[in-house]
Amino acid sequence: MRGMGYEQGKGLGKHGQGIAEPVEVPVRPKNAGLGSVERPKPIMSASKKNLPPPSWPSPAPASSTTEPQQQRWPKKKASGSKAPVLTKHEVLATRAEQEEEPAVVQKVLDMRGPLPRVLTTLERLNDEQEMAAAADDAPMLELQYNVRVLVDESEADVVTLDGRLHREREKAASLAREKQDLANREASQRRQLQAMETIAGTLEQAGALDLGGLLRTFQDLKARFGEEFTTCGVAWIACRFAHALLLRAFHGWRPLEDPSFGVQAVSAWKDLLLETDHHPHDFGAASMMAPYAQLVSEAVLPVVRNAGTNSWEARDAEPMLRLLATWEEALPPVALRSIVEHVVVPKLSAAVDSWDPRGEEEVPIHLWVHPWLDVLDQRSVQTLCHSVRCKMGSALQAWQAHDASAHALLSPWKNVFDPAIWNDLVARYVVPKLKTALQEFQINPADQKLDQFRWVMTWASDIPSHLMVRILETDFFGKWQYVLYRWLCSPNPDFNEIINWYEGWKGMFPPELFADERIRAHLAAGLGMMNQAAEGLEVVQPGCRGNPGILRATSEERQELDAAQLHCQIAEPGADTADLSFKECIQAFAIDKGLLFMPRVGKFYSGMPVYEFGATNICIDSVKRVVYAQLLNKSDKWISVSLKQLMEMNVMGRTR
Repeated sequence: MRGMGYEQGKGLGKHGQGIAEPVEVPVRPKNAGLGSVERPKPIMSASKKNLPPPSWPSPAPASSTTEPQQQRWPKKKASGSKAPVLTKHEVLATRAEQEEEPAVVQKVLDMRGPLPRVLTTLERLNDEQEMAAAADDAPMLELQYNVRVLVDESEADVVTLDGRLHREREKAASLAREKQDLANREASQRRQLQAMETIAGTLEQAGALDLGGLLRTFQDLKARFGEEFTTCGVAWIACRFAHALLLRAFHGWRPLEDPSFGVQAVSAWKDLLLETDHHPHDFGAASMMAPYAQLVSEAVLPVVRNAGTNSWEARDAEPMLRLLATWEEALPPVALRSIVEHVVVPKLSAAVDSWDPRGEEEVPIHLWVHPWLDVLDQRSVQTLCHSVRCKMGSALQAWQAHDASAHALLSPWKNVFDPAIWNDLVARYVVPKLKTALQEFQINPADQKLDQFRWVMTWASDIPSHLMVRILETDFFGKWQYVLYRWLCSPNPDFNEIINWYEGWKGMFPPELFADERIRAHLAAGLGMMNQAAEGLEVVQPGCRGNPGILRATSEERQELDAAQLHCQIAEPGADTADLSFKECIQAFAIDKGLLFMPRVGKFYSGMPVYEFGATNICIDSVKRVVYAQLLNKSDKWISVSLKQLMEMNVMGRTR
């Protein structure tokens, strides 16, 4: 400190105005309390007494009559404005602003004046008025404290009274609202009581009304008392009154002969009883217990079910279709579904089971089954189609190509069966017979008989084009080109006759076959031979190896044709099944046994699709050529089985 200019014995600071010695700390007597000993005054050291006084502003001269002033802190000039006086409303407003401020407040301790100040914000940090007031009131701490306590108590009383007044006002408003609610409830209950008395009086007189008068009475009640009509369940009461009258009205009704009878009357009750919040296509339990559905199920549905079960013939679909179309808008969906499930489906299933495709049916099966395809659900349609397909397969085993009845039987089902099932059906039963007919067909320009060729062309629009093209390539065009070759090589051929013969054969191919490039290539090969002969060139021997214009069939198409040649011999002893896929072998086995074979949508086992084989679930591993079956008693366990074991499991599944 000497290096910084300090001289021993003088005060600190640039001008020596600081203390020269530290303040002596008085020692408190041992075991003395805080208030038991008078607070000693700090004793200034001698060196500090000799220091010059601090340069404070000199106070104004006092009068001669006053006593000489003692050494003390000089007074500051009084501020021109006094502390503001707050009214009750201002105090409340200030308190409201303080309550809106954040709960966490940072305090600032101001130690610059004679008394410390605690501030919550920095806005009043340099407030000279407060600092002067603190300096002036420094000697009167008790009075200042007492005044502050009185002010705080007054402020607290104001806030308390204001809160009490606010609560009383809220309580009064709540009581007023509760009073109004009770008054409204009383008026509503009084109105409901009057409405119920009116409804009860009307119901006492409703027993003597006819069906039309009863309907008008309940329509008037619903129009006048709509809310009470719903809450009190008057619709169910109306059903009880109308039930007996509707039973009497429909007694002796023949639905199949007079389907429009009673439709308007029932539709009028539908508008009355149908709930506004009821979904029209809800098939749940709530829909089955709806008033209108219950009324129709008890009054109308038994008559329709009785007529459909006892009087309707499934081979005559028109009466039942006309009945359902007439009542479609009047009947609830649950009633329509009940008629289809309990009347139509059993009758159709029984009729299909009794249908014999080899017999002489007065009405073709597609005329009385196809109209129901849009009405039945997907499961029922698949079951009927499976039964029809099995019966068709059995009948086509003994069918010959000259019998046109097979085409009339199968062709309407092309767009009904699944494309894969349809292709398998015609490839297994129809294509081999057509191939045999073409093999027996003789081409003779001098005496040409086209019956067998026309039999084949009849199926051109129903059989996949690649199969038809393959048949013609293997069993027709070879003979046709050979006859043309021999004719052109004969001495002095008549080219006009040959051209007419060529044009005649060309016009016999239907558009779907003529659009194929391979068919046109074979015809172009014949035309090329004709051009060679007309130009005097050597006619090339026709054949697939010598004529590059003839296209080859793909290996996949050859495999499909070879599979078609088996025509359902897959299950017979000694049949060659090497060219069929493993899945097709299992499918053919199921068809021959009359079992349902179809994929289970969304079901897989070890990444392989699950199929329904009769009453058993199976999956087919075409790589290992293994069939896995699901055990009947353990739904999560699968085992590999043979076809014999699979049939035994189906027998056990049907007996369970």
